[in-house]
Amino acid sequence: MNISNNSSISFARSLVYATFRDKLVELVPYMPNVCDIKVKSRREEYGKIYCVNEWHGGGDIPMAARAILSQEMLYWTEYNTWKEKDFTLEWSIETHAFTEAVQCSGINRFLEKNGSTLIESRGELIIDPKGIKGVPHFLTGQIAHVVEEFLGEKIKPNLLNMSQGVSKYLQNNLS
Repeated sequence: MNISNNSSISFARSLVYATFRDKLVELVPYMPNVCDIKVKSRREEYGKIYCVNEWHGGGDIPMAARAILSQEMLYWTEYNTWKEKDFTLEWSIETHAFTEAVQCSGINRFLEKNGSTLIESRGELIIDPKGIKGVPHFLTGQIAHVVEEFLGEKIKPNLLNMSQGVSKYLQNNLS
């Protein structure tokens, strides 16, 4: 499943980029589908910043999916590489459930556009039915479909909510 989202924020690219990168924990109140973010590590090396963050999402798991999915599906670890010279963020996500089956990664580009910032988020979500352990083989394809649909419905709104959250955060903190 391809992930594609564009959002625009009416602030300078350098400020938007730095806010996404450096103020992540402070952005939680501005993101309705996120309960908590814990910074696990952060290091700077050769002009890049590497971060590992643990996200605790919120929201309901659809009734039809509750037999297979749990609240663990709302927890994930994100691995980020920030390249300031390019204004890019390369990311990958490791889910805390079905870890062997789920691959999700992408890149965000922060582009300057008429004094505002356009954020292009592109990525891919792949569910490998062979990586789903502990269920009968004949069900893995169905489970993979349910997991992909559930995660797909969460990722795009989270990207949009994060951009809106950065915009609100900057409006509230720069006024």
